[in-house]
Amino acid sequence: MIPKAKGGEDRLIDWLAARIGDGARIGDDAAVLPPGAFAVTVDHQIEGVHFPPGLDPAVVARRLLAVNLSDLAASGAVPRYAFLALAAPAGFDHRRFFTSLLAACRKFGVELAGGDLAKNPDRLSASLTLMGTKAGRRWIERRGARPGHAIWLGGTIGESAAGRRVIERGGVNDGPASVRAAAKRAMRRHLEPRPQLDLGRWLSDQKAGAGLDVSDGLARDLHRLCRASGVGAEIAIESLPLPTRFRDLCAAIAADPLSLALGGGEDYVLLFTLPEGVEPPGAWRIGTITRERKVTMIREGERSPLPDVGWDHL
Repeated sequence: MIPKAKGGEDRLIDWLAARIGDGARIGDDAAVLPPGAFAVTVDHQIEGVHFPPGLDPAVVARRLLAVNLSDLAASGAVPRYAFLALAAPAGFDHRRFFTSLLAACRKFGVELAGGDLAKNPDRLSASLTLMGTKAGRRWIERRGARPGHAIWLGGTIGESAAGRRVIERGGVNDGPASVRAAAKRAMRRHLEPRPQLDLGRWLSDQKAGAGLDVSDGLARDLHRLCRASGVGAEIAIESLPLPTRFRDLCAAIAADPLSLALGGGEDYVLLFTLPEGVEPPGAWRIGTITRERKVTMIREGERSPLPDVGWDHL
């Protein structure tokens, strides 16, 4: 059987869903509201938790929108409306924040339709709610995986977590130029994720399959997908897509590449399944959905359980 999630967040969501009862909408990246006109998601960004203290308000604004857009991408939605709740300390540059947020909203076709402003003497805290409409023939859900489906990743993993490590240590200022360049790319990947909206639209036009975005780590999010669909999975470690010079960068910051790839989180690429023979654009196949409810990894020909590791918000 698939092990229970180790994180307190997953246990709390299961507890809530049981008490809401039949028809509970929590659990997916976005909730589809009846009669299926809108998918709605909300995400929180807190200074010192999700991004480093003192980060440029313009970057904070773009990051806030991007992580929410990733949830809509994972649902097969076209973003439409945004509602912001912003609590900031004295001296915060609100105009720089909103100038950046509005520019990013225009880029993605989003209208800032309302919200709330408040003071917070301790730290910056921002919450964004996004609404989107269906992009294709169906909504993408976590419960759509079936035995025999291929498992795919829409992009490389581990780089954002490496970027967070680089930021925490103040950069990589020595070593080969290629490693310093990899460190800069990793920091950008962490601070300014790119939601895969085009891939989400493509997936929403497919007849079958499940999906979610990798926000809390590949291992944890794959376990979530399998639990929602009542299936298992088998992935090949050698097939995981890693960024250029990723292993060299991990050596420079004394990090384990596999740990960051499986549990680092905040990659914001789509993890999804498709029937055998369907080839998605610009994605990497990493495994297969199985009937037996076990999540397994194959490494150098050896099979072992894939641990349910990753970011836990609680």
